[in-house]
Amino acid sequence: MAAALLERVASGEATAFAECMDLHGDLVWSLARRFSPNRADAEDATQEIFLRLWKVAAQFDTTRGSEAVFIATLARRVLIDRYRESRRRPVEVTAPQEESLLAIHEDHGVSVDAGRAAAELRRLRPEQQRVIVMSVAQGLSQGEIASATGMPLGTVKTLMRRAFLELRERLSGGFTP
Repeated sequence: MAAALLERVASGEATAFAECMDLHGDLVWSLARRFSPNRADAEDATQEIFLRLWKVAAQFDTTRGSEAVFIATLARRVLIDRYRESRRRPVEVTAPQEESLLAIHEDHGVSVDAGRAAAELRRLRPEQQRVIVMSVAQGLSQGEIASATGMPLGTVKTLMRRAFLELRERLSGGFTP
């Protein structure tokens, strides 16, 4: 009986890996494309899946299932790992410079109250300032802020709520730390 393709890959046969990519490339690509946010990420995922397959091909056992199932399972694990990693890694969002946001009242003749609000905004903790600026100046929802910053949604909601309460109290004259 001829050796399974993945057994040949594991043994280092020169043409086996190319055959494997030809035979299972569509499967891997379709899984990667389905679970990736864009084409470039799917291409990276496909490359990572085949690289991992190259390394673990020796773990394939013909008695436990087919090569296609082994490869699909491996692809699924890689894609889950990539998804989890993307959720842990904060995405940088360029917020307007604090000075430009807080100087709007001067440039556009906005009322003195807006200038006072901008001054009180500067006194908030940096993470509070960031979520307020992203919400008010950029028009992002709390969910979008959570995705953009990598913060949990509950943290974004808490930061915003506390910041708005603090601003309201300061602007009404009741808070002076």
